[in-house]
Amino acid sequence: MERRGQEADDPAFEPMVTARRMLCFLAHSPTLLEGAPPEFYDGFMAALAQGAKALSRALEGPARGTERLLCALALLEFCLCAEVGADVQSEAKKAFTRELERQILGDGGHIGRNPKTVLDLALDLLPLRQLYAARGMKPPQPLLGAINRMIPMLRLLQHGDGSLALFNGMSATDPGELATVFTHEARGAVPPLDAPDSGYRRMTAPGALAIIDVGAPPPLEFSRVAHSGALAFEFSLGSERVVVNCGAPAAQHEAAREIARASAAHSTLVIDDQSSSQIEPLSSKANPGLIVAGPREMRVERRRSRRGEVIEAAHDGYKERFGLIHERILALTQDGSRLIGQDRLVAAESAKKKDAKDESAAHEFSARFHLHPSVGAAPQADGRGIELALPSGARLLFEAGGHTPRLEESIFFAAPEGARKTTQIVVAGPAKPSMRLRWTFTRIDDLGDEDSGDAGGDSI
Repeated sequence: MERRGQEADDPAFEPMVTARRMLCFLAHSPTLLEGAPPEFYDGFMAALAQGAKALSRALEGPARGTERLLCALALLEFCLCAEVGADVQSEAKKAFTRELERQILGDGGHIGRNPKTVLDLALDLLPLRQLYAARGMKPPQPLLGAINRMIPMLRLLQHGDGSLALFNGMSATDPGELATVFTHEARGAVPPLDAPDSGYRRMTAPGALAIIDVGAPPPLEFSRVAHSGALAFEFSLGSERVVVNCGAPAAQHEAAREIARASAAHSTLVIDDQSSSQIEPLSSKANPGLIVAGPREMRVERRRSRRGEVIEAAHDGYKERFGLIHERILALTQDGSRLIGQDRLVAAESAKKKDAKDESAAHEFSARFHLHPSVGAAPQADGRGIELALPSGARLLFEAGGHTPRLEESIFFAAPEGARKTTQIVVAGPAKPSMRLRWTFTRIDDLGDEDSGDAGGDSI
Protein backbone atom coordinates (compact mmCIF):
# COMPACT_ATOMS: atom_id res chain seq x y z
CA MET A 1 0.00 0.00 0.00
CA GLU A 2 1.54 3.32 -1.07
CA ARG A 3 1.36 6.07 1.56
CA ARG A 4 3.48 8.64 -0.21
CA GLY A 5 0.82 11.33 0.05
CA GLN A 6 0.67 11.02 3.83
CA GLU A 7 4.38 11.07 4.51
CA ALA A 8 4.80 14.85 4.29
CA ASP A 9 2.51 15.50 7.24
CA ASP A 10 2.51 12.29 9.25
CA PRO A 11 5.22 12.10 11.95
CA ALA A 12 5.13 8.31 11.62
CA PHE A 13 6.76 8.64 8.20
CA GLU A 14 9.51 11.11 9.08
CA PRO A 15 12.92 9.76 7.96
CA MET A 16 14.24 9.13 11.48
CA VAL A 17 11.05 7.36 12.56
CA THR A 18 10.95 5.27 9.40
CA ALA A 19 14.58 4.22 9.87
CA ARG A 20 14.08 3.31 13.53
CA ARG A 21 10.93 1.32 12.66
CA MET A 22 12.81 -0.56 9.97
CA LEU A 23 15.62 -1.47 12.39
CA CYS A 24 13.13 -2.65 15.02
CA PHE A 25 11.18 -4.76 12.50
CA LEU A 26 14.39 -6.41 11.28
CA ALA A 27 15.69 -7.03 14.80
CA HIS A 28 12.47 -8.75 15.89
CA SER A 29 11.60 -10.43 12.59
CA PRO A 30 12.61 -13.96 13.73
CA THR A 31 10.08 -13.78 16.55
CA LEU A 32 7.40 -12.05 14.49
CA LEU A 33 7.64 -14.44 11.54
CA GLU A 34 8.05 -17.72 13.38
CA GLY A 35 4.97 -19.79 12.58
CA ALA A 36 3.26 -16.79 10.97
CA PRO A 37 0.62 -17.46 8.28
CA PRO A 38 1.55 -16.62 4.68
CA GLU A 39 -0.67 -13.53 4.55
CA PHE A 40 1.10 -12.02 7.58
CA TYR A 41 4.51 -12.82 6.10
CA ASP A 42 3.58 -11.16 2.82
CA GLY A 43 2.21 -8.09 4.58
CA PHE A 44 5.29 -7.82 6.77
CA MET A 45 7.65 -8.00 3.81
CA ALA A 46 5.55 -5.48 1.91
CA ALA A 47 5.82 -3.06 4.83
CA LEU A 48 9.60 -3.50 4.85
CA ALA A 49 9.81 -2.88 1.12
CA GLN A 50 7.68 0.24 1.49
CA GLY A 51 9.95 1.48 4.25
CA ALA A 52 13.02 0.83 2.11
CA LYS A 53 11.55 2.99 -0.67
CA ALA A 54 10.87 5.77 1.82
CA LEU A 55 14.44 5.59 3.11
CA SER A 56 15.83 5.79 -0.42
CA ARG A 57 13.75 8.90 -1.08
CA ALA A 58 14.88 10.43 2.21
CA LEU A 59 18.53 9.93 1.29
CA GLU A 60 17.91 11.61 -2.05
CA GLY A 61 16.38 14.70 -0.45
CA PRO A 62 14.94 15.60 2.95
CA ALA A 63 17.15 13.64 5.38
CA ARG A 64 19.65 15.91 7.13
CA GLY A 65 22.30 15.55 9.77
CA THR A 66 22.42 12.44 11.91
CA GLU A 67 19.22 11.07 10.43
CA ARG A 68 21.01 10.54 7.10
CA LEU A 69 23.34 8.00 8.71
CA LEU A 70 20.48 6.20 10.44
CA CYS A 71 18.49 6.06 7.19
CA ALA A 72 21.48 4.65 5.30
CA LEU A 73 22.13 2.10 8.05
CA ALA A 74 18.51 0.88 8.07
CA LEU A 75 18.44 0.64 4.29
CA LEU A 76 21.66 -1.39 4.25
CA GLU A 77 20.31 -3.80 6.88
CA PHE A 78 17.19 -4.30 4.79
CA CYS A 79 19.30 -5.07 1.72
CA LEU A 80 21.36 -7.62 3.67
CA CYS A 81 18.25 -9.36 5.01
CA ALA A 82 15.98 -9.22 1.96
CA GLU A 83 16.37 -10.66 -1.52
CA VAL A 84 17.61 -7.64 -3.43
CA GLY A 85 19.92 -7.34 -6.40
CA ALA A 86 23.67 -7.03 -5.99
CA ASP A 87 23.59 -3.54 -7.50
CA VAL A 88 20.97 -2.34 -5.02
CA GLN A 89 22.94 -3.74 -2.10
CA SER A 90 26.15 -2.18 -3.40
CA GLU A 91 24.53 1.26 -3.66
CA ALA A 92 23.12 0.95 -0.15
CA LYS A 93 26.57 0.03 1.15
CA LYS A 94 28.14 3.02 -0.58
CA ALA A 95 25.55 5.40 0.86
CA PHE A 96 26.11 3.99 4.34
CA THR A 97 29.92 4.10 4.28
CA ARG A 98 29.83 7.62 2.81
CA GLU A 99 27.72 8.92 5.71
CA LEU A 100 29.66 6.91 8.28
CA GLU A 101 32.98 8.35 7.17
CA ARG A 102 31.49 11.85 7.08
CA GLN A 103 29.95 11.70 10.54
CA ILE A 104 32.25 9.54 12.68
CA LEU A 105 35.43 11.48 13.31
CA GLY A 106 38.95 10.18 13.49
CA ASP A 107 38.88 10.03 17.30
CA GLY A 108 35.56 8.14 17.38
CA GLY A 109 33.36 11.07 18.25
CA HIS A 110 30.35 12.19 16.22
CA ILE A 111 30.48 15.34 14.14
CA GLY A 112 27.55 16.72 16.17
CA ARG A 113 29.67 16.37 19.38
CA ASN A 114 26.87 14.75 21.41
CA PRO A 115 28.08 11.80 23.55
CA LYS A 116 24.57 10.31 23.39
CA THR A 117 24.80 10.12 19.60
CA VAL A 118 28.02 8.10 19.87
CA LEU A 119 26.34 5.68 22.30
CA ASP A 120 23.18 5.35 20.20
CA LEU A 121 25.09 4.79 16.97
CA ALA A 122 27.37 2.22 18.60
CA LEU A 123 24.27 0.28 19.66
CA ASP A 124 23.11 0.34 16.02
CA LEU A 125 26.46 -0.42 14.39
CA LEU A 126 27.28 -3.45 16.52
CA PRO A 127 24.22 -5.44 15.30
CA LEU A 128 25.11 -4.52 11.72
CA ARG A 129 28.58 -5.98 12.22
CA GLN A 130 27.01 -9.14 13.64
CA LEU A 131 24.60 -9.31 10.70
CA TYR A 132 27.50 -9.35 8.26
CA ALA A 133 29.07 -12.20 10.24
CA ALA A 134 25.79 -14.13 10.29
CA ARG A 135 25.52 -13.82 6.51
CA GLY A 136 29.13 -14.97 6.06
CA MET A 137 30.08 -11.63 4.54
CA LYS A 138 33.04 -9.38 5.23
CA PRO A 139 31.95 -6.14 6.94
CA PRO A 140 33.10 -2.91 5.27
CA GLN A 141 36.30 -1.62 6.83
CA PRO A 142 34.80 1.81 7.66
CA LEU A 143 32.24 0.01 9.85
CA LEU A 144 34.89 -1.92 11.77
CA GLY A 145 37.08 1.15 12.11
CA ALA A 146 34.24 3.32 13.39
CA ILE A 147 33.27 0.83 16.10
CA ASN A 148 36.88 0.43 17.19
CA ARG A 149 37.20 4.22 17.60
CA MET A 150 33.81 4.90 19.18
CA ILE A 151 34.17 2.59 22.19
CA PRO A 152 37.36 4.29 23.47
CA MET A 153 35.68 7.65 22.88
CA LEU A 154 32.89 6.66 25.24
CA ARG A 155 35.50 5.72 27.84
CA LEU A 156 37.10 9.15 27.53
CA LEU A 157 33.74 10.78 28.29
CA GLN A 158 32.85 8.50 31.22
CA HIS A 159 32.85 9.57 34.87
CA GLY A 160 33.72 7.31 37.77
CA ASP A 161 30.04 6.61 38.46
CA GLY A 162 29.63 5.27 34.90
CA SER A 163 27.77 8.30 33.54
CA LEU A 164 28.81 10.11 30.38
CA ALA A 165 29.77 13.78 30.66
CA LEU A 166 26.93 16.23 30.05
CA PHE A 167 28.04 18.02 26.90
CA ASN A 168 26.15 19.01 23.75
CA GLY A 169 22.81 17.29 24.30
CA MET A 170 23.79 14.45 26.65
CA SER A 171 21.27 13.64 29.36
CA ALA A 172 20.97 10.75 31.82
CA THR A 173 23.11 7.74 30.91
CA ASP A 174 21.44 4.35 30.55
CA PRO A 175 23.93 2.06 32.32
CA GLY A 176 22.59 -1.01 30.52
CA GLU A 177 23.21 0.52 27.10
CA LEU A 178 26.73 1.53 28.01
CA ALA A 179 27.48 -1.90 29.47
CA THR A 180 26.27 -3.52 26.24
CA VAL A 181 28.73 -1.47 24.20
CA PHE A 182 31.63 -2.11 26.56
CA THR A 183 31.24 -5.87 26.24
CA HIS A 184 32.76 -5.37 22.78
CA GLU A 185 35.73 -3.39 24.09
CA ALA A 186 39.19 -4.65 23.22
CA ARG A 187 40.80 -6.47 26.13
CA GLY A 188 43.33 -4.35 27.97
CA ALA A 189 42.28 -1.17 26.17
CA VAL A 190 43.41 2.08 27.83
CA PRO A 191 40.99 5.04 27.59
CA PRO A 192 42.45 7.91 25.56
CA LEU A 193 42.94 11.33 27.15
CA ASP A 194 42.62 13.47 24.02
CA ALA A 195 39.89 13.64 21.41
CA PRO A 196 41.23 16.40 19.14
CA ASP A 197 38.63 15.96 16.38
CA SER A 198 35.66 15.96 18.76
CA GLY A 199 37.07 18.69 21.00
CA TYR A 200 37.29 16.95 24.39
CA ARG A 201 40.12 16.42 26.86
CA ARG A 202 40.32 14.20 29.93
CA MET A 203 42.56 14.67 32.99
CA THR A 204 43.06 11.91 35.53
CA ALA A 205 44.76 11.42 38.88
CA PRO A 206 44.25 8.83 41.64
CA GLY A 207 40.59 9.08 42.61
CA ALA A 208 39.87 12.20 40.54
CA LEU A 209 39.16 13.20 36.96
CA ALA A 210 38.06 16.20 34.91
CA ILE A 211 36.60 16.32 31.39
CA ILE A 212 36.76 19.55 29.40
CA ASP A 213 34.97 20.81 26.28
CA VAL A 214 37.57 22.51 24.10
CA GLY A 215 35.73 22.22 20.76
CA ALA A 216 34.03 24.66 18.44
CA PRO A 217 30.33 24.32 17.55
CA PRO A 218 29.57 21.54 15.06
CA PRO A 219 28.65 22.29 11.44
CA LEU A 220 25.26 23.97 11.02
CA GLU A 221 23.56 20.79 9.79
CA PHE A 222 24.56 18.88 12.93
CA SER A 223 24.05 21.62 15.53
CA ARG A 224 20.35 21.20 16.34
CA VAL A 225 20.97 19.76 19.82
CA ALA A 226 24.50 21.09 20.43
CA HIS A 227 25.10 23.38 23.41
CA SER A 228 26.99 26.63 23.91
CA GLY A 229 29.46 25.23 26.43
CA ALA A 230 32.86 26.46 25.28
CA LEU A 231 35.54 25.57 27.89
CA ALA A 232 32.98 24.01 30.23
CA PHE A 233 34.26 21.18 32.43
CA GLU A 234 33.02 18.44 34.73
CA PHE A 235 34.86 17.11 37.77
CA SER A 236 34.40 13.97 39.84
CA LEU A 237 36.03 12.25 42.79
CA GLY A 238 35.94 8.47 42.63
CA SER A 239 32.38 7.44 41.86
CA GLU A 240 30.90 10.81 42.86
CA ARG A 241 30.32 13.67 40.47
CA VAL A 242 31.07 17.10 41.92
CA VAL A 243 30.97 19.75 39.16
CA VAL A 244 28.62 19.10 36.25
CA ASN A 245 26.76 20.86 33.48
CA CYS A 246 22.98 21.07 33.62
CA GLY A 247 22.53 18.44 30.89
CA ALA A 248 19.68 18.12 28.41
CA PRO A 249 16.00 17.70 29.34
CA ALA A 250 13.76 15.21 27.58
CA ALA A 251 12.99 16.02 23.94
CA GLN A 252 9.38 17.01 24.65
CA HIS A 253 10.44 19.86 26.96
CA GLU A 254 11.40 22.31 24.21
CA ALA A 255 11.51 25.45 26.36
CA ALA A 256 13.74 23.78 28.94
CA ARG A 257 16.00 22.42 26.22
CA GLU A 258 16.61 25.96 24.93
CA ILE A 259 17.57 27.09 28.44
CA ALA A 260 19.87 24.09 28.92
CA ARG A 261 21.77 24.92 25.73
CA ALA A 262 22.85 28.37 26.99
CA SER A 263 26.38 28.96 28.27
CA ALA A 264 25.00 29.87 31.70
CA ALA A 265 23.80 26.26 32.07
CA HIS A 266 27.41 25.08 31.90
CA SER A 267 30.39 25.20 34.22
CA THR A 268 32.25 27.87 32.35
CA LEU A 269 32.75 31.64 32.28
CA VAL A 270 29.99 33.79 30.79
CA ILE A 271 29.99 37.51 29.94
CA ASP A 272 26.80 39.48 30.65
CA ASP A 273 24.97 36.13 30.78
CA GLN A 274 25.26 35.92 27.00
CA SER A 275 26.16 32.61 25.39
CA SER A 276 29.43 32.15 23.58
CA SER A 277 27.46 30.72 20.62
CA GLN A 278 24.37 32.13 18.97
CA ILE A 279 21.56 29.56 18.95
CA GLU A 280 18.56 30.41 16.80
CA PRO A 281 15.25 30.10 18.68
CA LEU A 282 12.89 27.30 17.69
CA SER A 283 10.54 29.99 16.36
CA SER A 284 13.11 31.02 13.75
CA LYS A 285 11.97 30.41 10.18
CA ALA A 286 15.43 30.13 8.68
CA ASN A 287 17.45 27.96 11.07
CA PRO A 288 15.26 26.88 14.00
CA GLY A 289 17.36 25.54 16.86
CA LEU A 290 20.66 25.67 14.94
CA ILE A 291 23.91 27.30 16.05
CA VAL A 292 24.54 30.05 13.52
CA ALA A 293 27.57 31.70 15.16
CA GLY A 294 30.10 30.85 17.82
CA PRO A 295 33.79 30.38 18.55
CA ARG A 296 35.82 30.15 15.38
CA GLU A 297 39.24 29.71 16.90
CA MET A 298 39.76 27.21 19.72
CA ARG A 299 43.22 26.79 21.16
CA VAL A 300 44.22 23.92 23.47
CA GLU A 301 47.48 22.54 24.83
CA ARG A 302 48.23 19.78 27.32
CA ARG A 303 51.37 19.85 29.41
CA ARG A 304 52.76 18.61 32.69
CA SER A 305 53.95 20.78 35.53
CA ARG A 306 55.75 19.90 38.75
CA ARG A 307 52.33 19.67 40.42
CA GLY A 308 50.50 17.54 37.86
CA GLU A 309 48.62 17.63 34.60
CA VAL A 310 47.69 20.96 32.98
CA ILE A 311 45.38 21.88 30.13
CA GLU A 312 45.40 25.39 28.66
CA ALA A 313 42.58 26.40 26.31
CA ALA A 314 40.99 29.50 24.83
CA HIS A 315 38.05 30.50 22.64
CA ASP A 316 37.01 33.64 20.78
CA GLY A 317 33.23 33.34 21.14
CA TYR A 318 33.04 36.77 22.81
CA LYS A 319 35.43 38.51 20.44
CA GLU A 320 32.89 40.19 18.16
CA ARG A 321 30.55 41.42 20.92
CA PHE A 322 32.99 42.32 23.67
CA GLY A 323 36.44 42.27 22.09
CA LEU A 324 37.55 39.64 24.61
CA ILE A 325 39.13 36.19 24.46
CA HIS A 326 38.37 33.71 27.24
CA GLU A 327 41.38 31.69 28.38
CA ARG A 328 41.05 28.84 30.87
CA ILE A 329 43.75 26.78 32.55
CA LEU A 330 42.95 23.63 34.53
CA ALA A 331 45.51 21.72 36.59
CA LEU A 332 44.87 18.45 38.43
CA THR A 333 47.51 17.64 41.04
CA GLN A 334 49.29 14.29 40.87
CA ASP A 335 47.58 12.97 43.99
CA GLY A 336 44.11 14.11 42.86
CA SER A 337 43.64 16.25 45.97
CA ARG A 338 43.25 19.57 44.18
CA LEU A 339 41.80 20.93 40.96
CA ILE A 340 43.28 24.35 40.25
CA GLY A 341 41.75 26.70 37.70
CA GLN A 342 42.45 30.06 36.18
CA ASP A 343 40.15 32.11 33.94
CA ARG A 344 41.48 35.12 32.06
CA LEU A 345 39.93 37.66 29.74
CA VAL A 346 42.36 39.20 27.26
CA ALA A 347 41.74 41.85 24.65
CA ALA A 348 41.40 40.55 21.12
CA GLU A 349 43.65 42.16 18.52
CA SER A 350 40.69 43.92 16.88
CA ALA A 351 39.55 45.29 20.25
CA LYS A 352 42.90 46.97 20.91
CA LYS A 353 42.13 49.49 18.19
CA LYS A 354 38.92 50.71 19.86
CA ASP A 355 38.84 53.99 21.75
CA ALA A 356 38.97 54.21 25.54
CA LYS A 357 35.24 54.83 25.83
CA ASP A 358 34.45 51.51 24.20
CA GLU A 359 37.03 49.69 26.31
CA SER A 360 35.60 51.02 29.57
CA ALA A 361 32.04 49.86 28.85
CA ALA A 362 30.64 48.08 31.91
CA HIS A 363 30.36 44.33 31.42
CA GLU A 364 30.34 41.56 34.00
CA PHE A 365 31.73 38.06 33.92
CA SER A 366 30.21 35.16 35.83
CA ALA A 367 32.23 32.00 36.36
CA ARG A 368 29.68 29.27 37.08
CA PHE A 369 30.30 25.91 38.72
CA HIS A 370 27.13 23.79 38.70
CA LEU A 371 27.13 21.14 41.42
CA HIS A 372 25.69 17.66 41.21
CA PRO A 373 22.43 17.38 43.22
CA SER A 374 24.08 14.95 45.66
CA VAL A 375 26.64 17.58 46.72
CA GLY A 376 25.89 19.71 49.76
CA ALA A 377 27.28 23.27 49.77
CA ALA A 378 27.60 25.94 52.45
CA PRO A 379 29.62 29.17 52.63
CA GLN A 380 32.37 29.51 55.20
CA ALA A 381 31.77 31.90 58.07
CA ASP A 382 34.19 34.47 56.66
CA GLY A 383 32.62 34.22 53.19
CA ARG A 384 35.92 33.46 51.51
CA GLY A 385 35.13 29.91 50.49
CA ILE A 386 32.41 27.32 49.92
CA GLU A 387 32.56 23.98 51.69
CA LEU A 388 31.24 20.97 49.80
CA ALA A 389 30.09 17.68 51.32
CA LEU A 390 29.74 14.50 49.26
CA PRO A 391 27.55 11.53 50.21
CA SER A 392 30.64 9.42 50.90
CA GLY A 393 31.77 11.87 53.55
CA ALA A 394 34.45 13.45 51.38
CA ARG A 395 34.73 17.22 51.81
CA LEU A 396 36.12 19.90 49.54
CA LEU A 397 36.79 23.60 49.84
CA PHE A 398 36.22 25.97 46.92
CA GLU A 399 38.17 29.24 47.00
CA ALA A 400 38.47 32.02 44.45
CA GLY A 401 41.43 34.12 45.60
CA GLY A 402 40.37 37.71 46.26
CA HIS A 403 36.84 37.15 44.95
CA THR A 404 33.88 36.22 47.13
CA PRO A 405 31.98 33.21 45.76
CA ARG A 406 28.24 32.93 46.27
CA LEU A 407 25.71 30.13 46.01
CA GLU A 408 22.75 30.29 43.65
CA GLU A 409 20.01 27.90 42.65
CA SER A 410 20.52 25.71 39.62
CA ILE A 411 18.76 22.81 37.94
CA PHE A 412 20.04 19.40 36.92
CA PHE A 413 18.19 18.07 33.87
CA ALA A 414 20.07 14.77 33.55
CA ALA A 415 18.69 12.80 36.50
CA PRO A 416 17.00 9.52 35.48
CA GLU A 417 13.82 10.58 37.28
CA GLY A 418 13.73 14.02 35.61
CA ALA A 419 14.84 17.54 36.46
CA ARG A 420 16.10 18.16 40.00
CA LYS A 421 16.99 21.30 41.91
CA THR A 422 20.66 21.77 42.66
CA THR A 423 23.17 24.49 43.50
CA GLN A 424 25.82 26.42 41.62
CA ILE A 425 28.83 28.39 42.79
CA VAL A 426 29.09 31.79 41.07
CA VAL A 427 32.07 34.14 41.04
CA ALA A 428 31.39 37.47 39.35
CA GLY A 429 33.22 40.70 38.60
CA PRO A 430 33.99 43.31 35.92
CA ALA A 431 34.73 41.77 32.52
CA LYS A 432 37.81 43.82 31.73
CA PRO A 433 40.84 42.94 29.64
CA SER A 434 43.55 41.27 31.72
CA MET A 435 40.98 40.08 34.28
CA ARG A 436 42.41 37.05 36.06
CA LEU A 437 40.40 34.71 38.30
CA ARG A 438 42.15 31.90 40.17
CA TRP A 439 40.09 29.23 41.89
CA THR A 440 40.56 25.81 43.49
CA PHE A 441 38.65 22.76 44.60
CA THR A 442 40.70 21.22 47.44
CA ARG A 443 40.00 18.04 49.38
CA ILE A 444 39.98 18.83 53.10
CA ASP A 445 38.62 15.58 54.55
CA ASP A 446 41.99 13.83 54.61
CA LEU A 447 44.39 16.73 54.19
CA GLY A 448 43.28 18.88 57.08
CA ASP A 449 41.59 22.27 56.89
CA GLU A 450 44.83 24.10 57.58
CA ASP A 451 46.37 22.69 54.38
CA SER A 452 43.63 23.98 52.09
CA GLY A 453 45.70 26.96 50.92
CA ASP A 454 44.62 29.98 48.95
CA ALA A 455 43.72 29.97 45.24
CA GLY A 456 45.63 33.19 44.78
CA GLY A 457 48.87 31.50 45.71
CA ASP A 458 48.68 28.49 43.42
CA SER A 459 51.06 28.36 40.49
CA ILE A 460 49.88 26.54 37.38
